[in-house]
Amino acid sequence: MTTLNPDFVYLVDNGSLRPEATYQLRELARRLEAQLSIPVRPVSLLHSHKIEAERLDGEPATILKRQLLADGRAGASSVVVLPLFLGPSRAVTDYMPEVIAECQAKLPHLQVAIASVLAGDSVDDPDARLVDILEAHARAAVTEAGVPNCSVTLVDHGTPMEVVNRLRNVLAAQLEQRLADWALPVVASSMERRDGSEYDFNEPLLERIDSVAASGSKDRLCVVMCFLLPGRHAGEGGDVHSIVGELVSRGAYRDASISPLIAEHELLLQILKDRFAAVLENRS
Repeated sequence: MTTLNPDFVYLVDNGSLRPEATYQLRELARRLEAQLSIPVRPVSLLHSHKIEAERLDGEPATILKRQLLADGRAGASSVVVLPLFLGPSRAVTDYMPEVIAECQAKLPHLQVAIASVLAGDSVDDPDARLVDILEAHARAAVTEAGVPNCSVTLVDHGTPMEVVNRLRNVLAAQLEQRLADWALPVVASSMERRDGSEYDFNEPLLERIDSVAASGSKDRLCVVMCFLLPGRHAGEGGDVHSIVGELVSRGAYRDASISPLIAEHELLLQILKDRFAAVLENRS
């Protein structure tokens, strides 16, 4: 097997039209580069290249296809891709390999290795550091809201893929175990879902979380964010904040607290470092 000596690491998220997502991706890449001692490029799969450069301090964002072609044509021969994705969404399992194959067809010398997603190789036994992060965020948010009168929900975007939903549910169950000293149920919820009974596994939606028995009898709602970066859905002014605000406005809860995002916790860097190391080990 050929030893991999990467010229670059790409830290790849799904992409967003919101500048704050690119800024946080860049900051995460900068911190990771300092620990890996190899250039780490912040790259998106989609969308981010459409943000006006003046909204990004004059430095335009880029997407995977463009960056691979540019680096390959400039002489790079090897790249490691670190997917900034919790689980095996189609963006990682289907679209990302398609883009890479298309680029390699034009640049046959270019080696590209894709690391495992953040959860690792099994959604049923995810990297324990993910629930470490969620527990830290949940405890802070629950403490702010007040333990005795708090309902807890772990919310993600929602997905058309049952396997990704299963990861979220496993994390919710693990989080509930971690919070056993507070005897607080943790209800998994989705920000949104596709129409059709085949996507019912996304229920309950966050907007109806008060209708779930374990979540509807408390004064305060604690929302634990199963999101990585800010954007249209997560972060200040995002859809989750709007939905939670509506729940409070209509009297479902007297108050609510929302946790930080996963990428804000320092343990995420350790996970990414280990994913990178595993790629090198497998190719040595």
